[in-house]
Amino acid sequence: MKELNVVINGNELKVNSSLTILQAAEKLNIDIPTFCNDKRLIGHGACRICVCEVAGARSLVPACTAPVAEGMVIYTHSETVIKTRKEILELMIENHPLDCLTCTKTGSCKLQDYCYEYDITEGPFHGEKKKYPIDDTNEFYYADQNKCISCGKCVRVCNELQCTGAIGQYERGFETHVGAPFDIGLKDSICVSCGNCVAACPVGALMPKSKEKFRQFDVKKVRTTCAYCGVGCQMDLLVKNNKVVGVEPADVIPNDGLLCVKGRFAYKFIDHPDRLKTPLIRKNGVLVEATWDEAYDLITSKMISTKENFGANAIAGLSSARCTNEENYLFQKLFRAVIGTNNIDHCARLCHASTVAGLATTLGSGAMTNGIHETINSDVIFVIGSNTTETHPVIGAKIKQALLKGAKLIVAEPRKIELAKSADVFLQITPGTNVALLNGMMHVIIEEGLQAKEYIDERVEGYEGLEKILKDYTPEKVALICGVDPEDIKRAARLYANAPKASLFYAMGVTQHSTGTYGVMSTSNLALLCGNIGIESGGVNPLRGQNNVQGACDMGCLPGDLPGYQKILNPEAIQKFERAWDVKLSTKMGLTIPEIINGADSGEVKVLYIMGENPMVSDPDINHVKHALKKLDFLVVQDIFLTETAELADVVLPAASFAEKDGTFTSTERRVQLVRKAVSPIGEIKADWTILMELMNRMGYKKTYAHPSEIMDEIAGVNPAYGGISFDRIQEEGLQWPCPTKDHLGTSYLHKGKFARGKALFMAVDYAKSAELPDEDYPFILTTGRILYHYHTRTMTGKIEGLNKIAPESYLEMNPATANKLKLEDETHVKVSSRRGEVLTKVRITDIIEENVLFMPFHFAESAANYLTNPVFDPIAKIPEFKVCAVKIERS
Repeated sequence: MKELNVVINGNELKVNSSLTILQAAEKLNIDIPTFCNDKRLIGHGACRICVCEVAGARSLVPACTAPVAEGMVIYTHSETVIKTRKEILELMIENHPLDCLTCTKTGSCKLQDYCYEYDITEGPFHGEKKKYPIDDTNEFYYADQNKCISCGKCVRVCNELQCTGAIGQYERGFETHVGAPFDIGLKDSICVSCGNCVAACPVGALMPKSKEKFRQFDVKKVRTTCAYCGVGCQMDLLVKNNKVVGVEPADVIPNDGLLCVKGRFAYKFIDHPDRLKTPLIRKNGVLVEATWDEAYDLITSKMISTKENFGANAIAGLSSARCTNEENYLFQKLFRAVIGTNNIDHCARLCHASTVAGLATTLGSGAMTNGIHETINSDVIFVIGSNTTETHPVIGAKIKQALLKGAKLIVAEPRKIELAKSADVFLQITPGTNVALLNGMMHVIIEEGLQAKEYIDERVEGYEGLEKILKDYTPEKVALICGVDPEDIKRAARLYANAPKASLFYAMGVTQHSTGTYGVMSTSNLALLCGNIGIESGGVNPLRGQNNVQGACDMGCLPGDLPGYQKILNPEAIQKFERAWDVKLSTKMGLTIPEIINGADSGEVKVLYIMGENPMVSDPDINHVKHALKKLDFLVVQDIFLTETAELADVVLPAASFAEKDGTFTSTERRVQLVRKAVSPIGEIKADWTILMELMNRMGYKKTYAHPSEIMDEIAGVNPAYGGISFDRIQEEGLQWPCPTKDHLGTSYLHKGKFARGKALFMAVDYAKSAELPDEDYPFILTTGRILYHYHTRTMTGKIEGLNKIAPESYLEMNPATANKLKLEDETHVKVSSRRGEVLTKVRITDIIEENVLFMPFHFAESAANYLTNPVFDPIAKIPEFKVCAVKIERS
C-alpha cells in the first residue's frame, strides 16, 4: 500500500492508501461520531452520523466508508457537517424514549452523549413514540426496540463476527426493528446468548439483565482473563461495592471483543451464598467449621506422620487446571520439595495427556502449534474430535469468520455438530475410529502424489515406515471401519493436501481413547505429510478444555515432568531444581490420576490432597472412585464450593475464585495472561497460593512470597519457555511461550524452520478398536462430552440460574431409528447401564447422531455419565477412554 497526502481540518497528514477518512482522522485524535462503526467490521455507513465534508465533493460523505485519496481536503466539523449531524440526531430521538434519567445505559449511551455534544433535546416534529413490547425471553438480556436507532451494528456482529445469524433487521421506515427471524422471540431463536450483540449496541436497545442496579459511572472495570475454557478471552469485570455486577468483553487478542454465554453472563458464582467461607474439619462423621490454624495443624500432622510411617509416596496430590500458574507451581513444589514425592497429577490426564505424549514425540513440543488469531487466514480448516462452537465458542466463531473469507472446512465427528452444517466435507465417523480415518486420508494423499515431498525430505524422518503401513488403508476399507462414504475420504484428503495453509483443530474426541496417543500422532502425521507445521495459519492445534490446563502442565503438575517439561528421569534436570529449591528431590516416577485412585483403593496411597478438582463427577467409573476415596486415611479438598468430592473430605479449605486473586493463566495458544484481583474475598477465604505457601512454611520450608508476581519470577528462572515472562511484560496482551529472554516478543507459531526435536518424526500407527464395543448385552455405543451452557462438573455454572433454566438436567441423545427400535419417545425416562454402573436420564431424539450411537453430557452429578464410562486407559499417556463404552437402555 502506498502513502497518500491528505489534509484534515488544516492538518497535513501522510496516510496509508487503505485507510478510510475515519481511520485517518483517528491518527490525529479527531473524534468523529459513530454509531454503526466497529473496527472489526468493514464500514457500511448505515447511521450517517459520521458524515464529513470533502473539498470538491457534491455532498457529504460517510467517514467510515469513504477511502482517502491523494490530496484530499477533509473537514470533520464544518458548519455544514454539524448541521447535518444535528438533523440526524433529531430524527433519531424523534421516536426514541426520553427516559435518560432512569435508563441503565446512562453513562455509556452514544445517543445521549452526542445529543449533549450537539445540543439536541428533542425531535422537531414531536411525533409518535415507538410502542414495541420488550422482548425479555432471553435468560440473560432483553431487547427494547423502542430505543433502537437502526444502526444495524448488533446484526452485523451476530452475522459477521459471532456468525450465528440469530437476529436481523425487519420492516422499513418507522417500523424498522431488530429481532429474531419471523418475530419468534429471542428465546426460541438460534441465539446462543453470547451477548456480543449487547456489547455492540451503542444505546439501550439491548441490555443485560441484572439484579444489581448500576450505571457505568458507578463501577470500576478490572481487566482479567476468563476462568472457563482455554481460549483465554480477555474481559472487564464491572465492580460495585466489592461485588462483580457485570462483565464486558475486551477488544484485544485473542477474543477481539467476543465472549460466550459463560464468559459474559456466568459470573454470579463469585458471590454465591453457597461459597465456602471457612475451613471445615470432619468430626464424628460431620464436617464442621474450624479455624485455619486447626485445619493447618491437622493437615501437617497427617502429612508428617504418614511420611514417617509409610514414606512420602503414600501421599499424592491432584492439582488444578482452574488455578493460576503460580498456584500450580507452588502445589508441585510443595509435593516435590517439601513432602518428597512426584505423585502429582491433574485433569490434563483426563483430557490432553495423549497430546503431550503424542506431539512431544513427533514434534518435540506437546502444545498448540499456532495462534488463535491465525485461524481466519487459513485456507482449509480441518476439525476432528471437537465440537468447537460449544466447547471453545470464540475459536468456533473465528473458524466461521474464516469461512466467510472463503476458507474450506472439513469436519470429522460422530455427531452432526453446528460446524458440520457449513462443512465442505462432513465425515460422520463411528466413535473411536480417528486413526483409521486419518490413515485413510494419508493413503489417498500418497497414492495421488499430493504429499509435500521437499518438506518431508528436509524436515521429517520416518517416511518409509509411514508409507508402508498406509498401504493397507484404502478409502474403501477405511469407509467400512468409520461408517462413511469412501468418496468423502478422498475429497477430504484432496482438499486438505492442496491447501497452501491448512490448520487442524482437535479436542477430546481425539484424545480420550485407549488409543488416544496414536490418534494425536496421526493428526501430526497428516499435517507433516502436507507440510502444514511450522507455517502461519496452519499447524496442529489441540484445544485445551479448561482455563489453565496448559499452564498446569507447563508448571510441572505431572508425575514425570518438572516445570517446563524437564524430566524427572533426567539427572541434570533434577540437579537444576535441587539447586534452585535447596532440597534433595525424589527421582522416582510419580503416579497418574488413575494410578492414584487405584492406589487409594489398594492402600498404597494413604493421603490425598485435591486442589480444585472434582473426580466424583469428572473421572470415569465413579463407583470405583467413590469406593477408593472412602478408603483413604485422610482426604483434603481445597475448592470454592462444597463439591461432590469435598463432601467426602476430612478437611475442606475455602479458596478464592479467579476474581479474588492475582496471577496468570496460560491459554490453549500458549499465551500467558494476567488474572487480576477485582474484589476482596468474603469470610475467611484465602487464595490458593497463600494456602500452599502457609502449609509449606508450617512443614519447615520457609520460602515466602509477598505477591504472585514473585512466584512468576521464580518460574521464569527454572522454566526456559517462561524465561522472559514477568507480570510487567504481560500487562496488555500477554506473551506466547516460548519466550526465553526479557527482550523476546513471544512465539506465535512453533517449529518455524526447525522442529523442537530437530527433525519431526512420522509415527506409523495402526488403527485398533476401542477397548469396549457393543455386544448382545450392551448393544449401544455411548460417547460423552460438553455442552455450551455448562462447564465440566458444574461447580461454577451450576450456580447460574439462567444456565440451569436453559440446560437444567442430563439427557441422552438418540437417533429416531434407535428410539423407534426401543419404542421410546422424546423425554421418556430411561435407565442407562454399563458394566460399571447405571444412571437415570431422559431421551432426547435427534437426527444429529447416528443409529446405535448415543451421546450424553457429563456435567450433571445427579445423572453422571461417568458412572458408565470405561476407566481403561491409553498405555502410553494413561488417559481414560471416555469417548467409547458399551451400554444398554431400559425404560425407567
